[in-house]
Amino acid sequence: MGEFEIATIPSLPNVAAFTADALATERLDDSAFAGLHAFLNLARNVSLDGLPVTWHLPGPLTIGASLYEAGIEPTEAFALAVKVVRSKLRDVAAEISGALPASPQLVMLDEPALADLMSPDFPIPPDHAIDVISSAMASLPGDVVVGIHCEELCDLATMLAAGPGVISVPVNEKLVDWAGYINRFLEDGGVIAWGVVPTGGPIASTSERYWRQLSELWCELVARGCDPVALRRQSMVTPGGSLDAHAVSVARRLARMTAEISKRVKDQANATRFALGA
Repeated sequence: MGEFEIATIPSLPNVAAFTADALATERLDDSAFAGLHAFLNLARNVSLDGLPVTWHLPGPLTIGASLYEAGIEPTEAFALAVKVVRSKLRDVAAEISGALPASPQLVMLDEPALADLMSPDFPIPPDHAIDVISSAMASLPGDVVVGIHCEELCDLATMLAAGPGVISVPVNEKLVDWAGYINRFLEDGGVIAWGVVPTGGPIASTSERYWRQLSELWCELVARGCDPVALRRQSMVTPGGSLDAHAVSVARRLARMTAEISKRVKDQANATRFALGA
């Protein structure tokens, strides 16, 4: 699956100097989107059209929180964030569709601010946060799948209430507390991307420990009522975070371990399907 990340707003020290119109009308030929155009040029050259493409965009909750920290009043900050993200979601999706018309798209909204949402000093309440995220996601056409990504443990109920088709969360034993929410999400056809290989701190030399942690979490979720078949068949595995801070050799090792765990998940899913006669 082709994957890239793009930026949508200037760095935080300059955010307050931009008006709503300036942010919302930023052109896709701006240098912030150089990675997007480099990816699309390469994709055309290697005939990627028809293969799925995953791309990331900073989410409205996180942008709104950043604008608030830069001095903008909360109501205006989050309204502006929704306007910006809605505009960029439509523009980037259209750009990719124009270059790769046969490729299905999955866009992940990066929302690290979700990890701070339950803090008493967060600028907006959870119900407003749900509206902010879901309003941005609603701007995309129905053939583009929208997900939410948070590298830290967050309130899963709020994340799911926004209505994503995919959620990306780190492997963490505390997720068993949301087993009921996870099971309902899977029953509704949702897909979970498990951040199984941490990208910060010491990195193991093999994937065995990370596979064991994922397996133990799944066993606990099944014990709490999650469907074991859906859990395996509607899961993806990913690195726990971005790889751009690592040397190429380390990034390759992280990618290799993620691929090894992915193969084990696929093998288990196939074995389960065979055992059930599906």
